[in-house]
Amino acid sequence: MLLRVSIIALSLSLSACSNWIYRIDIPQGNYLEQKAIDQLQVGMTKEQVKFVLGSPVIVDTFKPDIWHYVYEFNSGKDKDLNFKKKFILTFEDEKLKSAEGDFEVPESFYTPIQNDA
Repeated sequence: MLLRVSIIALSLSLSACSNWIYRIDIPQGNYLEQKAIDQLQVGMTKEQVKFVLGSPVIVDTFKPDIWHYVYEFNSGKDKDLNFKKKFILTFEDEKLKSAEGDFEVPESFYTPIQNDA
């Protein structure tokens, strides 16, 4: 009886370490594409930026003029596929002032947008 219990316990513990367990991919945050970043221009309003990129993941309560767009992908199978990207926008007087992060800002970004009010 002790031999059977030992064999069952050993086989269950070895199967728990195997690689056949399904692990899901976990995407979190705002997935941004370069073509969306290419549409940004200095002088855009917060609403215009929200229309292009969506709502930011983080808006600091004490610094509401700094928006953080963060995306993290954790692969369930291949840890080499894991990555994290961030993009930070700064506003001044409700207008887009600067952008920095893991995306390339195009030359057209520095051309102020003409807002007809």
